[in-house]
Amino acid sequence: MNVSALLAANGRKYADKPALVTEEVAVTFSEWNEIASRWAYRLRQLGVEPGDRVVLMLPNCPEFAFFYIAVIRCHALVVPINARSTKEEVRYICQHAQAKALIVHEALVHAVHEWIEEEPGLIAIKTGNSQGAWQGTAAWDAEEDVRLEEFGINPDAPDVTEDSEVSILYTSGTTGRPKGVLYTHRSLLTVAKMMAIELSIQHRSRILQLMPLSHSAPLHLFFISGLMVGATQVMALTFSPKLLLSLVQKQRITHFFGAPVAYLLTMKHPEFAKYDLSSVEYWMYGGAPLSREMAVQLEQAYGRDKLACVYGLTEAGPTGTCLLHREHPDKVGSVGNRGVLFAEVEVVDENGLPVPPGTPGEVRVRGEGSMKGYYNNPEATRETLRDGWIYTGDIGRFDEDGFLWIVDRKKDVMITGGVNVYPKEIEQLLERHPAIAEVAVVGVPHPEWGETVTAYLVLCPDVDAKRDWLAEVRGFLSGHLADYKLPRQVAVIPQLPRNTSGKVLKHVLRESPSAKEVELT
Repeated sequence: MNVSALLAANGRKYADKPALVTEEVAVTFSEWNEIASRWAYRLRQLGVEPGDRVVLMLPNCPEFAFFYIAVIRCHALVVPINARSTKEEVRYICQHAQAKALIVHEALVHAVHEWIEEEPGLIAIKTGNSQGAWQGTAAWDAEEDVRLEEFGINPDAPDVTEDSEVSILYTSGTTGRPKGVLYTHRSLLTVAKMMAIELSIQHRSRILQLMPLSHSAPLHLFFISGLMVGATQVMALTFSPKLLLSLVQKQRITHFFGAPVAYLLTMKHPEFAKYDLSSVEYWMYGGAPLSREMAVQLEQAYGRDKLACVYGLTEAGPTGTCLLHREHPDKVGSVGNRGVLFAEVEVVDENGLPVPPGTPGEVRVRGEGSMKGYYNNPEATRETLRDGWIYTGDIGRFDEDGFLWIVDRKKDVMITGGVNVYPKEIEQLLERHPAIAEVAVVGVPHPEWGETVTAYLVLCPDVDAKRDWLAEVRGFLSGHLADYKLPRQVAVIPQLPRNTSGKVLKHVLRESPSAKEVELT
């Protein structure tokens, strides 16, 4: 089996069933299958060869789905990137991946047009009409001279094995340059099957895709899973709380995956209670830490019986663990007590040996959904992929009942006075402060103590930024944390620096001067 063959089979089996639905159009499985083959032919005509890398800079739209399969049918590697990527980010990825072609949505051409004119060797393709150096797709569907046999294009791809390379996803790059995660068909099929079984995704399911399909969880766990079982996928270009609510109600959505912030923003919508969300079978969240307090808030808004936390990372497929709120309501805030189907999870010390319950260590994951390696980066591959295990870089601990709690990112752990301090522990307490909207805690280098615990605050509207926030923060945390964990520097900033995936760029904060410091004694 391979990803192209999934669509070929469902194009025959569910020929007239809606596969891709937007506010404007509904595309059936047979139409998706036919367009993907036709566009694969056009890509080969333009010079895309087997083994080439093709970068997709597309939001969640039918064209994403068409090109995703079309590139695979060229036996090329598909490289989806965030539609909000900057020109420099696109340039870096195209150069690192040695891309043969860049495919961009017509609404995003302005972001990279100037750079494209400097890269004559890169095939530039856009949705809509042709424009200068850009080949447009508008005329492709009207052209009749499509001869798949000319380039050996076979939708069932019988010569493609599960071990064939299929795609590259670039990591978020929160600590530096993003790395390209290389997958095989086996990787994608494994995690898609896992999610379909774990969370009951079936041919009758209706999946809402509002999170960027350039991310591994929405792409592999839900897009590929939906393709595999013949589910209908509802797509929209962007996320907004109102759009989420209205689409769930109108389209009778059964499955939605989102980052925690999507749920937190949506439940604050003034008309939240007016919408009929009863069709949803699973509200799934992951991709960012969620405190127990926030998880309980989600239960109150969305219903305990329908909430599921998924934990994993891009390099692992993603695959890892899953927690159904209804099964373990007393363990909400953890990420579950077992590896999901086809995956094993352990917490180990620096020597790779499992640690006892209650002891923090690095989380590692093993399974057939894992990456083949980092593209063109053997050193990083050896560091992350060892003896079949993906070392996640997350610090976690199992409790006495076997539930895994994520403590922090390994690279974010601060060492002050020779003692480990976990930023997440401080952040989750400060999130309870009524005047603090967002917070990030980092370690700033100090000549004597190693690192200084530093808190960056984003205040709620109309809160006085000139208050003595250092004293207020330390007073608020006093009694909850040991003295050595209390911030010794506090800075009030207008917003936290984030990448296009929405993740906080802590390395940027570490390099910024802090606003205030107390005497280290």
